[in-house]
Amino acid sequence: MVKVITYGTYDLLHYGHIKLLERAKALGDYLIVGVTADDFDKTRGKINVQQSLMERIEAVRATGLADKIIVEEYEGQKIDDIRRYDVDIFTVGSDWIGKFDYLKEYCKVVYLERTEGVSSSEIRSEERKVRLGIIGDSHIAKKYIRETQFVNGLEIAGVCTENPKYFEEIPFITQDYDRLLEEVDAVYIVSTPEHHYEQIQSALEKGRHVLCEPPVALNERQSTELFSLAAKKGCILMDALKTAYATAYSRLLLLAKEGKIGEIYSVDATCTSLRSIAEDAWDSICDWGPTAMLPIFNILGNDYKTKNIITHIDDEGHDQFTRITFLYDHAVASATVAKWVKSEGELIISGTRGYIYVPAPWWKTDYFEIRYEDASQNKRYFYQLDGEGIRYELVAFIRAIGSGRNLACVDSKVSNKICEVIGNFYSKVDCAVI
Repeated sequence: MVKVITYGTYDLLHYGHIKLLERAKALGDYLIVGVTADDFDKTRGKINVQQSLMERIEAVRATGLADKIIVEEYEGQKIDDIRRYDVDIFTVGSDWIGKFDYLKEYCKVVYLERTEGVSSSEIRSEERKVRLGIIGDSHIAKKYIRETQFVNGLEIAGVCTENPKYFEEIPFITQDYDRLLEEVDAVYIVSTPEHHYEQIQSALEKGRHVLCEPPVALNERQSTELFSLAAKKGCILMDALKTAYATAYSRLLLLAKEGKIGEIYSVDATCTSLRSIAEDAWDSICDWGPTAMLPIFNILGNDYKTKNIITHIDDEGHDQFTRITFLYDHAVASATVAKWVKSEGELIISGTRGYIYVPAPWWKTDYFEIRYEDASQNKRYFYQLDGEGIRYELVAFIRAIGSGRNLACVDSKVSNKICEVIGNFYSKVDCAVI
């Protein structure tokens, strides 16, 4: 029996995929098809995959061509699979010519001509084209413009700004927000927080999808109202909280909730930077607060018993430093944020068996550790992080628009709770000024 093995993502399975599988099948008697896992695709730069791993596996199975389907999860697995399954022929498309010649030591390698004019990337781009507008004057927007080049089906259609120096490469620039909304399908809002509620509301009323730098509003009532309006209009409203889309962050949440460090008793998150008012007029509570509160609400939930806010306000009325403590039934948490005070920006999740340590800057980490009393049991976790998580966030936004389902990694209930705390800060509820 001649065994053949091939690999692919098989996203949005099309005629070209099927023809390639048919020709792979014809090379032998038994065909093994490796479908790449989501995380492994990210390490290879394929971040805009539209279908889940199970959907892609089922699509391959439905062709009836695969005798066995396996999942490709790590670098070097091809050699392991060839040995494990006693494979005679490895085959892949001709666009990979030379890439897998190293496998000739283990089996015969065949490069098959691909079907011309058929591409999953082109299908994704054409079927899910979204014209994105940007409103705001922040330098952060430049990062989003840069990351859109990695996301199929997304184009920057225009910018509404009073500071065009950040957007010289964008052909359409205006100071009229309503004019921008006429030209786009969705907006990314990076204006100062006091404008978010009104700008989001205007976009949703016109049927435009919204990706907004958190907080989406300055109190819980407004936040709840906006998410309700989005649902009513059939629009997507998402927090642009890039940390939530980092692979390392999502994995540490899973490990924490699986009990790897036992029962969790505290979560402590610190986010600080040193910036002048001239550089950035955002208060610390708005700039860093949503990020610092994210792991607290993700791990311990939204139902804290009490909270206490301690802040230092400068002569200009901005908070230089703010610490928020939360008391739960069986846990405590703290979020420390500052833009004019510097500290170690780490995240520590403490449990009865050990703790999770994420070094600074934890909000864009690609690595964390689980540490135990017996240091020999410690384990380190490494995950690729491209574009600080922004490109993964943009992919989720595009997928949500295409599917009509909100695929945000930040639940609306978490967004509302973040806005509630920020509202309490500004109204001085449970808040002491030092």
